[in-house]
Amino acid sequence: MQSTASTFSSKHSARTLLTASCALALVAVALSGVLPHTVPAARAVPEPAIVSDAWQLDFTQSLPRRITVEVPGTNVPRAYWYVTYVATNNTGTEQMFLPVIEVVDKNGSVLLANKGVSPRVFDRIVEQERGKPLVAPLAVSGPILQGEDQAKYGVAIWEETDSRPGTFFVFVAGLSGEILTLVDSGGKPVTDADGKAIKLRKTRSLEFTVRGDELYAGDPVTAGSATWVMR
Repeated sequence: MQSTASTFSSKHSARTLLTASCALALVAVALSGVLPHTVPAARAVPEPAIVSDAWQLDFTQSLPRRITVEVPGTNVPRAYWYVTYVATNNTGTEQMFLPVIEVVDKNGSVLLANKGVSPRVFDRIVEQERGKPLVAPLAVSGPILQGEDQAKYGVAIWEETDSRPGTFFVFVAGLSGEILTLVDSGGKPVTDADGKAIKLRKTRSLEFTVRGDELYAGDPVTAGSATWVMR
């Protein structure tokens, strides 16, 4: 199992590598009218504001679960992991819900949840999660109205890349209107390779550990830290 030190090293490394890609996912936040504030680029890991007037959705999620599915084009079942979640709007006004969910594995590799996943996997998850009104990943995005009865029930799915996942992180963006623009020591925006200002958004960080090895039957999952980060 990966040590705590190496886990957090992978986590911080992954944040650095993904800064540019996360900027592309900020369109919805920019349209919300919430003005970005800045943070010195010297801060390696910017933190969310202690007090913020940006909107924020309520969010709960399940523990990750493993499922095997025989998808079209192969006669060998493939293993997938998934997390179900509920996003609720209690902000006082309608919001746009455009979730971007990424998984950072124990090696620091990044997987974009739901990308390239066969619809058959979602169908099997619906069968397994009886009683949950899950919405397909491509259909869950859009306006989210006020109240518990308007909550969005979604799922993040990714293919298994390691039979012993160890400790990994799930990052959920699109739950808050808080954003940061990175600036250099001279106060100028830090830009990516395309010349666009690098922006970070308030993101839910969820830590999980799978204790699947020769000493434990099956793949029991335990939840670790659950925090907000700028990513």
